[in-house]
Amino acid sequence: MSTTLITADELYQRVDHVVPAVEWATMADDVNAIMRLKAERNAVILAHNYMRPEIFHGISDIVGDSLALAREATTVEADVIVLAGVHFMAETAKLLNPSKTVLIPDLRSGCSLAESITPEQVRELRRQHPGVPVVTYVNTSAAVKAESDICITSGNAVHIIESLGVPEVIFIPDQFLAANVARQTGVKVITHPGACEVHERFTPLDIRQVRADYPDGVTVLAHPECPPEVVDEADFAGSTAQMINFVAQQRPQRVALITECSMSDNVAQQYPDVEFVRPCNLCPHMKRNTLAKIRHSLETMTHEVTIDPEVADRARASVERMLAVGAPPK
Repeated sequence: MSTTLITADELYQRVDHVVPAVEWATMADDVNAIMRLKAERNAVILAHNYMRPEIFHGISDIVGDSLALAREATTVEADVIVLAGVHFMAETAKLLNPSKTVLIPDLRSGCSLAESITPEQVRELRRQHPGVPVVTYVNTSAAVKAESDICITSGNAVHIIESLGVPEVIFIPDQFLAANVARQTGVKVITHPGACEVHERFTPLDIRQVRADYPDGVTVLAHPECPPEVVDEADFAGSTAQMINFVAQQRPQRVALITECSMSDNVAQQYPDVEFVRPCNLCPHMKRNTLAKIRHSLETMTHEVTIDPEVADRARASVERMLAVGAPPK
């Protein structure tokens, strides 16, 4: 890694469109300490698209949605990975980098989807539907991945399921993503009553209100974890990475991202010519990641993510099958 440390003052240009200078000044001490600790520990920070701008644009080395982070985790050459996201993402990074130290700044950074299903429930679904492949969202624990045939993300779910060439799948645990993918693929899905606590709160009325508030036009992009009736009201549905690509390529004059709040701030920094409407919901788990906690994580080397080796081997196989299929066509 480079021995030249980038200072907080130099990093500010990455966030100047969305973080006031007076607020950034209060963050400088933590930012400078984190940059120094990354060099000392030979560490990198992987950050999900839902991180605050000071993390996403400021101190992170690799950013993206869960699919991008899963792929990039396999290329990391550092000794230490700090995952600024939620616990299942840190577990996935550990699965793909078993010899590296993987840290998560706050052990409480969970996920309503990951908490909605257990390995025992997956085994029961298999008993009820023998021979039907189990397709599991990455928003799950390693123990659940270990009971699965292949993993998917919101960005590659359609591509992965179509690659299987089967008429029916067990799709867990997101019932809304499953329903949206079923409509796109024509594949019958057996679902599980799990949902994202952020995206399930959006309603068609929310989108209609946004359109009413901006009668001269607004482009609405929705995450496929939203209920199908919400997706039906949107102009485009896709993963966080696909939303960013849409904005980059289409450059709508005004856009509303129907997803977690920080996405709009992060994309707005990249595209200041686009006006962002923010009818968003906060993810309490993602927001547990702060500069102070990331600094403490690197100072104390906590909290280290560990996975039982037997579980890890089977879970890794499910993730690697997903990666082997390749990225969906653009």
